[in-house]
Amino acid sequence: MPATTVFESPLLSVIDYRCTASPADRPFAESHGCYSLAYVRKGSFGCHASGKSFQLVAGSFLVGYPGDEYVCTHEHHDHADECLSFQLSEELVDTIGGPTAPWRSGALPPLAELMVLGELAQASAEANADLGLDEIGTALAARFLETVSGSQSKGAVDGPGSRRRAVEAAQWIDAHSGAEIDLAEAARFAGLSPFHFLRVFSGALGVTPHQYLVRSRLRRAARLLADEERPITDVALDVGFADLSNFVRTFHRAARVSPRDFRKAALGDRKIFQERLAAAV
Repeated sequence: MPATTVFESPLLSVIDYRCTASPADRPFAESHGCYSLAYVRKGSFGCHASGKSFQLVAGSFLVGYPGDEYVCTHEHHDHADECLSFQLSEELVDTIGGPTAPWRSGALPPLAELMVLGELAQASAEANADLGLDEIGTALAARFLETVSGSQSKGAVDGPGSRRRAVEAAQWIDAHSGAEIDLAEAARFAGLSPFHFLRVFSGALGVTPHQYLVRSRLRRAARLLADEERPITDVALDVGFADLSNFVRTFHRAARVSPRDFRKAALGDRKIFQERLAAAV
């Protein structure tokens, strides 16, 4: 089965799976290597796990518990099954809390409260959303537990100390925004678990850590674009974007103009923004 890792950290990995098996292919037993939530974004397939049989379609989730076996079949296979799988460490699952039983449920039907996070994750994987996949994976696991078991995840203690940590973490992110920063690293700086840090930071500042990181990079980029001698590719790499195309998409989504047109406006071509304003009225 072709698999592409789209995100990896000590806390969780996100893997894009594309299965091309046909109904004629002989099923075989597999086992989950860790806690996992695999969002089915396309196709359909059968699954036998924990003594039960499931039929998964777009919007469903295949749920994994470390060591549990499962068998996938493809009686209703439609060209290809595609899943975005969140594979979580035991440490992350422990900090989120909740009962173990939901992780042994085998599969879930399409549920609106989980599907929206699955689609958000897909958009993030395609660089069409400014949320981090580690943030979405953490939120998805917490929402999964609340939905299936009805129990709330372990809450973070709010108060002046938590808000102070959030502000200090934001200042640290801003100072290091040109480097690769993930949820786990920012949480370590704040002295909190990733799950608690995500809740504290978002609650105190109104944005997630990754959103703040992206906006810090965009703010720096806007300043650098005023220098017409600096190549736009260099601006993108200097502020922390991995490639030019990602920078251009993200900047255009935020500014409603391309980095090149923003540079022209910064250097005195006001017509560009005037046209944008006129079009919005």
